[in-house]
Amino acid sequence: MNRLFVAYKPPFISSNSYLNTLKKRYRVRRAGFSGILDPFASGTLVVAFGHYTKLFRFLKKYPKRYRATLWLGAESGSLDIERVERVRELPPFPEERVRKVVQGFQGEFTYLPPLYSAKKVGGERAYRIAQRGGELSLSPVTSHIFQIRLLSYRHPFLSFEADVSEGTYIRSLGEAIARELGVPGSLSSLERVREGDFIYQGEIPLDPLDYLVSSPNRTSLAPEQIKAGRKIGIEDLEVREEGLYHLVFDTFFTIIEVKGGEVRYLLNLIPRSFR
Repeated sequence: MNRLFVAYKPPFISSNSYLNTLKKRYRVRRAGFSGILDPFASGTLVVAFGHYTKLFRFLKKYPKRYRATLWLGAESGSLDIERVERVRELPPFPEERVRKVVQGFQGEFTYLPPLYSAKKVGGERAYRIAQRGGELSLSPVTSHIFQIRLLSYRHPFLSFEADVSEGTYIRSLGEAIARELGVPGSLSSLERVREGDFIYQGEIPLDPLDYLVSSPNRTSLAPEQIKAGRKIGIEDLEVREEGLYHLVFDTFFTIIEVKGGEVRYLLNLIPRSFR
C-alpha cells in the first residue's frame, strides 16, 4: 500500500506508539511520519506508507501552526504538565499587557531547547539524559515566529496560536512568554493545527503530487526509456534552469535536481497509485 495522509494524534501517547496503532489498523509494515509530537501534545501527523515514506523531505510541511495554552505560575522540568513540580498563585495581569507580550515574540526567537526534548546530544536524545539525572548542556537555537496571536486569557491560563519555522519548540516559546511577564509557566495543552499544506481531513488519501516542494518539468524521453534505465540528461528536459523538479508519467513520477548543467536523480520510479 502506498498512501500519504494526515492523522490526528491524541494526547498522552508517543508519536511512535500512535504510528504502530495506524500500522495495525491499516495492516501495513512499512510506515513513517514527519514531525514528532510530544506525548502530551495532540494534532496533525503527516503519515506515509510504502514507497511514499521516501517523500517526507520533498513535501510542503512548513510553516507549522500550533495552538497552546500556557499555565502561568506552573513550574515544570519538562515545561508541560507531565512534570509539574510546583504551582504559584499569581495575581492576574491586565489583558492588554499579556497581548503585547505575546505579540512581541513575532520574528526571530533565540532560546534554549527544553531539557526534555528529542534533540540529540552526543548521539543520545536529551530527554533520556534528563530522565536519568545526567548533566545536560544544550546550545541555543533560533526559530522564526511568522505570526503569533493571543486567543484568550482566563487567569492563570492564556491561549495563543503561532505559525513557526521547522524545529520550533513551543514549550520553550511558552516559557519565554511567561518569563517576559516575570513569572514561571508551563504548557497545559498543545495542539498542532497544520503542517504547511497538510491539515487533518479524516485520514483521506492524498495525492503526493499536490504537496511536493519541487516544480513540474517535462522530458522528451518516453516512460519505457526511463524504466529501462535511460538516464535523463539536461538536453532531455523542457526546463533546464537549476532547481528541484518532478517529472510525471502515467504510472510513476521521478524527482530530480538540476545543478551545474547536470541532472541528479533524488527519487526515481515512485508509483502514482495511492489509496
